[in-house]
Amino acid sequence: MRYLLKSVLIAVALLPRSGLAADEAAPRGPNIIFFLCDDLGSSDVAALGSEDIETPNIDALFARGTQLSRHWAGCAVCAPSRCVLMTGKHPGHAVVRSNREAKPEGQTPMPAGTVTLAKLLQEAGYVTGAFGKWGLGAPGSASDPIACGFDTFFGYNCQREAHSFYPGHLWDGRDRVELDTMSLAGGPVLRGGTVPADQAAFPDSFAPYVGRNYSADLIAERQLAFIEATAGRPFFLYVPTTVPHLALQVPPDEPSLTHYEKHFGDEQPYLGGKGYVPCRRPLSTYAAMITRMDREVGRIVKRLDDLKLTDDTIFVFSSDNGATAPGTGGIDTARLKSNGDLRDWKGSPYEGGLRVPTVAVWPGKILAGKVIDTPTGFEDWLPTLLDLAGLHDRIPGGLDGVSLAPALQGEAAAKADRSLYRELTERHWQAAVDGRWKAVRRGKDTRKHRSAEAHPTELYDLQADPSESHDVAAEHPGVVTRLEAILDREHVPDAAWPLPFADAGSTAKAAASARPSALQARRPNILSIIVDDQSPSCPRQGD
Repeated sequence: MRYLLKSVLIAVALLPRSGLAADEAAPRGPNIIFFLCDDLGSSDVAALGSEDIETPNIDALFARGTQLSRHWAGCAVCAPSRCVLMTGKHPGHAVVRSNREAKPEGQTPMPAGTVTLAKLLQEAGYVTGAFGKWGLGAPGSASDPIACGFDTFFGYNCQREAHSFYPGHLWDGRDRVELDTMSLAGGPVLRGGTVPADQAAFPDSFAPYVGRNYSADLIAERQLAFIEATAGRPFFLYVPTTVPHLALQVPPDEPSLTHYEKHFGDEQPYLGGKGYVPCRRPLSTYAAMITRMDREVGRIVKRLDDLKLTDDTIFVFSSDNGATAPGTGGIDTARLKSNGDLRDWKGSPYEGGLRVPTVAVWPGKILAGKVIDTPTGFEDWLPTLLDLAGLHDRIPGGLDGVSLAPALQGEAAAKADRSLYRELTERHWQAAVDGRWKAVRRGKDTRKHRSAEAHPTELYDLQADPSESHDVAAEHPGVVTRLEAILDREHVPDAAWPLPFADAGSTAKAAASARPSALQARRPNILSIIVDDQSPSCPRQGD
């Protein structure tokens, strides 16, 4: 353990400097920290309504910055959501549109040369580091973190491997770091799936699911060391934490665990059978995972304060999609009201799958205590952060996102009638929002037998009905027609990511059929590609 920590700290201190000597560095721009949670629900934060989970450091961010109350993640599952964040293109145009695993480890890569936020900042003289879960290209592929513009990376490359907080290995750049533990990823059942007759032995039954090296702690040390090592230069710190993604695991000595055990009282243990490892106290563990993560947010902020970098740092906090559906892996997100009054969960086209808790902070530059309640999304961060950093001329053309810098800085109002688009090929749906209106169109067939038919388009008035409980399509046919035009226009078919009912209706079908898909243009040489949710090792809610 000591050797691992020492070696990773040395690695950070020796970071490459993007080819720039100190005297050649560009004038210093603001540091950028993007903290991305994994499956954090819109109401899993105390400041946004949680009555069970304590998050004082995250609450402080919401008090000090501008909240984006109608912010859509890039998609409703992991990989496509992160692709939107990195590229500024929504899923109808993106090169990754679903979770799809690449054996033996990793996910389907983006094509070589894909322009990313990290690459653009790196080329502008920023030192770039990513610490957590990548999920956008297997180690050594055309879109592993190093190829995508990060000087350093430490954490999980593969989403499936990240299903355990006690992994057998992590990645330090392109080097595999073996840990002195056996990976606990998977979905075993606790000793036959029954509570032992000897209740005194019951706690010991869960001992095999606690390892030595809690990955979130190792990763947290690396991100703090990165701040120390790069304090004299502008840096981009990307923190795609694995919290609170399942499995339900937290170190037994976590101080808040005892507090939550008292708060929740008697709990029904999770014995396994619905994915991931068993957990003795699921509610307490989930809450403790988030509070422990909140503490890491606080440590980052304190390190900035100590180094007198706070006023020179843009801090964004968000989540890659909505909370996990109740029952998966033993978590009761319904009891916790993780998504508040929003409809549905991760993977869904409804607000519970897409809307995520988001705040942007930059003392003295981004307004404190303000709420932007018009549609915004992950595609907006690439142009927004470049704009805020004074790099407007580096914003590439052809993006779906727009800069939110004027709205965040109080120079202009956010556009009230903004439209956003999402799709998910593995779940077979499209969604679009235009101001107050939201349209959802889903395939009419099963996930195994897809056709060009779709269910009638659903329409929701999010202003009057934020929980999407009343389909008002029949009452507003003109609005339906207008949003269906958005659904058709924004979906560009790609043979690598078929969405038959949308492919058939898209106005771009003819043009797209003449070009090779992104995946066909560059397939990995040694990796076999499989759809993530069809793999028995990867539950449907897994990424």
